[in-house]
Amino acid sequence: MMYRIGPAWAASIKQIEQSLQRFRFVECTASQERSVGWCEPRGLAHGALVEAVGGQLILKLMIESKLLPATVVRRALEQRMEKIEATTGRKPGKKQAREIKEELIRELLPLAFTRQTAVTVWIDPKARLLVIDTTTQARADEVLVSLIRALDQFTVTLVQTRQSPAAAMAQWLTERSAPGHFDLDRECELKSTDDMQSAVKYSRHLLDLAEIRGHVEGGKVPTRLAMLWAGRIAFVLTDTLQIKKIRFLDGVFKEAGSTEEDRFDADTAIATGEMAKLIAEMISALGGESAPA
Repeated sequence: MMYRIGPAWAASIKQIEQSLQRFRFVECTASQERSVGWCEPRGLAHGALVEAVGGQLILKLMIESKLLPATVVRRALEQRMEKIEATTGRKPGKKQAREIKEELIRELLPLAFTRQTAVTVWIDPKARLLVIDTTTQARADEVLVSLIRALDQFTVTLVQTRQSPAAAMAQWLTERSAPGHFDLDRECELKSTDDMQSAVKYSRHLLDLAEIRGHVEGGKVPTRLAMLWAGRIAFVLTDTLQIKKIRFLDGVFKEAGSTEEDRFDADTAIATGEMAKLIAEMISALGGESAPA
């Protein structure tokens, strides 16, 4: 997901590092359900929380949560309430049941498994572009909240274009071609705008079919379209301007380094360099960026 960083924010790498250190990731304690914090992008313990490669900044947010299935809690609650009813002769009320449930969760949390999810964050300070490696709005919001909490005067607006992606994709499918260095690939999805919201999906299929044009002319709106850029990146564009399923094609990373550290720097420089050009050309293909609301 792509955002523009507000004009008020400016910070050196040292200042960003110091700010993130206050919110470094710490694993959940035995009684803690969730923990969110910044971790090392390189994966090296006690390393830097912000990596600068070729003028691009890479951060990583770690989210850890305890897996406590609702069915387990519900069964334990039923057993506890049955025991109380058998002992006292009366069934616990709603307030008492709620208190028992909270107590059970505290008892069960130390036994629960944990799940960790890392979200990579890319900041292009020169272009004032923020890219979050997620297609889930809730996860993106969590990253934004963590950034705003950590970095002084950090604000963002969602990148929006003058032409909607859906309208542009409909035009490209109708004309059987895409502008600039873009090409249509072999996947698309179209949905009707009525209450039925019927959908048609094409996968591993040539998209120059009269049938697809018929769906577009009949009022179905493209919601996903697989594309290629400059013979270097394959991806899927959505009607909300998300770029999904990014895949760098053969030869793009041929200059990657030999050591793990060299590979991180080389891969980051290549990936951000290529994606920066793709994003800029995509915004241009969609009529340019509209002013934020």
